[in-house]
Amino acid sequence: MVYLNYNNLDDETQQKLLTDSKEDVAHKFGNDLKQYAEENHLNYDTLLEEEATRNLYSYQYVFNI
Repeated sequence: MVYLNYNNLDDETQQKLLTDSKEDVAHKFGNDLKQYAEENHLNYDTLLEEEATRNLYSYQYVFNI
């Protein structure tokens, strides 16, 4: 679960969540994504960012108000 303060949903917090998600995806699926990107002539960084954004929807958020 990701605990967030409702008063702190600024751009900096959103970027931190995206960075954490990228690290999570790279750790879990990095080799598979690299192989897929090479086979399909795709940019790995773009693919990683797209998958990290999708991964954000799998998190469970708890908001402290």
